[in-house]
Amino acid sequence: MKSLHQVKSLVRPDRLAPGARVAVVAPSGPVPEDRLAAGLDILRGWDLEPVVAPHVLDVHEEFTYLAGRDADRAADLQRAWCDPGIDAVLCARGGYGAQRMVDLLDWAAMRATRPKVFVGYSDITALHEAFAVRLGVSTLHGPMVAAADFLKSERAQDHLRATLFAPESVQVIHGVEGVGALVPGVARGVTVGGCLSLLAADLGTAHARVSARGGLVCLEDVGEEAYRIDRYLTQLLRGGWLEGVSGILLGSWAECEPVRELLVERLGGLGVPVVEEFGFGHGAGALTLPLGVAGRLDAGASTLSLDVPALG
Repeated sequence: MKSLHQVKSLVRPDRLAPGARVAVVAPSGPVPEDRLAAGLDILRGWDLEPVVAPHVLDVHEEFTYLAGRDADRAADLQRAWCDPGIDAVLCARGGYGAQRMVDLLDWAAMRATRPKVFVGYSDITALHEAFAVRLGVSTLHGPMVAAADFLKSERAQDHLRATLFAPESVQVIHGVEGVGALVPGVARGVTVGGCLSLLAADLGTAHARVSARGGLVCLEDVGEEAYRIDRYLTQLLRGGWLEGVSGILLGSWAECEPVRELLVERLGGLGVPVVEEFGFGHGAGALTLPLGVAGRLDAGASTLSLDVPALG
């Protein structure tokens, strides 16, 4: 039996103001200290007060691809989210590890606190999905504090800053100039998605979203061969996750094999608008996209017009 669930608008956290205290956490991979320092300087330049979680610079003693122990990474995130003096939680970087700690969080305690801004991408997709399903809170698919693309790109910095402080100024988001639609058309829906491989890995796990029906699905990935992207898309198609979606926004495919024809073949049959390159994800100058906010996608014009600003 196919799912009747539909993606719905989520609660939007409040925007930030000068002087806001923002926690920096590392839910996934190890964080280079020099990049963290550079990112913190950028935040301070925005008149934010960064609060670095205790285990951000940890490295797991055995599995060195993890930023410390699962329990410590989970504790940092939960403590930051539940701290009434923290206005936003920003991820330092992606990598791998969020899936290992997501079920260690006390979701009841996190639901009991006020919603706040949560930013990240890549492996953080697992947390975006959990925040949507378990907390009903909108999040930001955007640049991370210690990510090289963020540190080197004024465009990425400017768009994230505008989203955090003056979200009405970026309520209409423009994709990559000169890049059109894989499938033309206009669609309405609620934004959902993130890193393709993480969405496929989440399918079938406890508390996972069972359907993106009614959603404007955002998909991107990094460093994947074409057959693996084919496999992830096919898994989402076979699992019914993409059935009934309203439209699709494709982001960057950095360091991936050419996949345009594959994307046409796998997604064209859905019969919904598909914009080819919308400028979010792992690419240089990545845009910040709110997840869980209703809007209108014009694939031909490569625009996403949000019904309300990303933050309240």
